[in-house]
Amino acid sequence: MTDIAASEAAGRPPTIGQRLLSPIAEVRRDEVMSVMLMTLLMLLILGAYYELKTAREVFILSEGGAEVKSYSSAGQAVLLLFLVPAYGAFASRVNRVQLVQWVTAFFVLHIGIFLLALRSGFHIGVAYFLWVGIFNLMVIAQFWAFAADLYTPEQGKRLFPVIGIGASLGAWLGSVRAGDLMARAGPTRLLAGGAVILLGCVLLARIVNHVTPKKEVAAASSPEAPLGGKGGFSLVFGDRYLFLIAMLMVVLNVVNTTGEYLFGRYVVQAAIAMHGADPSAAAARETFIGTTYSSLFSTVNLVGFVLQMFVVSRLFKFLGVGKSLFVHPSVAMAGYVMMAVMPSLSAMRWLKVADNSLDYSLGNTSKQALWLPTSRDAKYKAKQAVDSFFVRMGDVLQAALVFAGEQLALSVAAFARINIVLAGVWLGIVVLLNRQLRAKAAQTGRSEL
Repeated sequence: MTDIAASEAAGRPPTIGQRLLSPIAEVRRDEVMSVMLMTLLMLLILGAYYELKTAREVFILSEGGAEVKSYSSAGQAVLLLFLVPAYGAFASRVNRVQLVQWVTAFFVLHIGIFLLALRSGFHIGVAYFLWVGIFNLMVIAQFWAFAADLYTPEQGKRLFPVIGIGASLGAWLGSVRAGDLMARAGPTRLLAGGAVILLGCVLLARIVNHVTPKKEVAAASSPEAPLGGKGGFSLVFGDRYLFLIAMLMVVLNVVNTTGEYLFGRYVVQAAIAMHGADPSAAAARETFIGTTYSSLFSTVNLVGFVLQMFVVSRLFKFLGVGKSLFVHPSVAMAGYVMMAVMPSLSAMRWLKVADNSLDYSLGNTSKQALWLPTSRDAKYKAKQAVDSFFVRMGDVLQAALVFAGEQLALSVAAFARINIVLAGVWLGIVVLLNRQLRAKAAQTGRSEL
């Protein structure tokens, strides 16, 4: 029985919020305000990120430092080796609302420093490029950790698909607004706008914490209590379930970014085949590449949004979070089998549409939901290590794979076969995660996530 049906059976008419959200997920009366505000919070966070990300591209390209992109993943991974333990140490001294507020405010302070540097005539391209990559990983991971801490596993299974819509919509609105602001006011306006939105998120996080019905927890797990003393890396390497999540992020990222490389390689080859390699045709090649990527991004965003709206919550309801994890690697493996047999730009395009739209919708929501049955320490500290350092390690391994492949002159079909093997490893990790989820359910007496 849905929550609306249960309300009507109890003689209470469903609220307007319940009716609005019912096509997406089952939301109970006392959860409506909390989930709507949390969805708004994720919308604002992703909107701010896409404004800051757009400014990043402007600074790095205009200052002639585009080559830093080749080294940014490794540079960020090194920085995160220090930042993740520092985050954990701070988290051990404050409660969850203070953690979210002070860390976000810390990044807002950096934006102010960048604005002052720009006014003083300094070049900030390289530093800002590295900073945005770390901000993207640490702050967004923190707000998803906050969501996982607010709700029980049963609630999160129902409500995370709704919150994911806020993230998807915020990414789209942020990128659209960034383009408009860039045309009218320039990149400094993007930084200022992002800072203002983030300060609003600091206030909104406190409101969400206040209106969310408190779940029953032990005193040590109270949201008002600081976290334990263990660091993020210690938690990951000391717990099989957390380590499997970390390995999932590494392998998934290698497969996905290798696909991005293959698509880019195909697009460049197609541009040369269509317009020639002569310097006089550079503008035509750039137009072809830009149009192709614009079409890809718009299709991915549209498909991802539709999946988030109408598919994710239903898969969670009928399959559960654990079994839903099988969908993305199965689609990726099937796509790369097709690429190994019949490689083409058209096939690669549709593979990336399926891969990226699943990653942004079902994949992202499933990965966030995996943290619901973990401890508060794991939600904040281990999640920071996984969503920042281990994600970047996936980027580093992918860069090494592409470098080795280029040196060996591997074909697209050969790269596709490598990704088939990696997708098999990905499926193996999902099998092990499902075993861990069943074990956790048996230990707690709760239904499996």
